[in-house]
Amino acid sequence: MRLVMASANPHKATEMSDVLRDAMPSAEVVPRPAHLGDVAEDGETLAHNALIKARFVCAAAGEPAIADDTGLEVDALGGAPGVYSARYAGPEADPVANVAKLLSALAHVPLAQRTARFRTVVAVVFDDGREVLAEGVVEGAIAQSPRGDQGFGYDPVFIPDEAAHLTFAEMSTDAKNRISHRGRALRALAEHL
Repeated sequence: MRLVMASANPHKATEMSDVLRDAMPSAEVVPRPAHLGDVAEDGETLAHNALIKARFVCAAAGEPAIADDTGLEVDALGGAPGVYSARYAGPEADPVANVAKLLSALAHVPLAQRTARFRTVVAVVFDDGREVLAEGVVEGAIAQSPRGDQGFGYDPVFIPDEAAHLTFAEMSTDAKNRISHRGRALRALAEHL
């Protein structure tokens, strides 16, 4: 099975390809065509955004496409930033600004009340119109300051429950992929396919 990667984020594309290589050895994941422009992620749910991206790339490439959308849900913030995680600090914000805004919003929240989860929805859209969705979730908490230099996005402040107080950014890529939301979603997708 050949799948075109919808993500233009090189960190995410590499992570997804690595997990899929292990979960679906028969799948060939090819990069997003360089000429494709951005697609508006204006869905109200992670599933909707994943489908928007996969449909766009499938239509442009003429072959099956895979996409994901991920949200960080912080309980003390009523589930925010959620579907807006990538643009939490504004439409042009970068990951550093997003993390800074998150930590500022949680500045007076005790560690015991900083529970959160990462949720990923992965979509595959086939050129015959079939669509497949899978979800992965990892529970954890938000650190009081960034730690580690691995990963991307909110990884320096997310402490998964299964990681002995390490943030995702303090873990090796393999260790993170074994327990991460994206890894779980991709393995669920592989089982379904």
